[in-house]
Amino acid sequence: MSTAYLNAKLDLYDIGLKGRNVEYKPKRFAAAIMRIRDPKTTALIFASGKMVCTGAKSEQDSKTAALAYAKQLKKIGNKDVKLSDFKIQNIVGSHDVGFTIKLETLLSKTVESGAKDCRYEPELFPGLIFRMNKPKVVLLIFASGKIVLTGAKERKEIYDAYHRIKDLLKVHKNKTTT
Repeated sequence: MSTAYLNAKLDLYDIGLKGRNVEYKPKRFAAAIMRIRDPKTTALIFASGKMVCTGAKSEQDSKTAALAYAKQLKKIGNKDVKLSDFKIQNIVGSHDVGFTIKLETLLSKTVESGAKDCRYEPELFPGLIFRMNKPKVVLLIFASGKIVLTGAKERKEIYDAYHRIKDLLKVHKNKTTT
């Protein structure tokens, strides 16, 4: 997910009428929702000129998409639009470790070690929520062995978080499954 400024006040109603692949329903949400196919992304465009871009597979794709949205807005009559302050706000990664994990034992061991950054309430959410301080990343760990890493500002933080947790996950491998 990234944010950027378009440096212009925007008429979202006009953008909704003239733009391609644009949805604007002010009673539901205060932004115009614009989509493009390549890179496949969605942008939330606010009247203030702020834009939030989601769905890109890489940092470069997010930047490319932001530029494409600005170009499309210019094309439909917003001549003052100029992209600035582009910033990656959140990077999400996912991985399958290849084995099932005993979440209850993982939780009890992290609590025993004094960690207060781990929660598992299966009646509310099926995954264990592990908050890492360094790097500052949140991991959603599922019994199936799938993990989601989120909250990173740089790709390296995702890799660092995974490398820090992978040995702990191996210790809590569910040996009863094949």
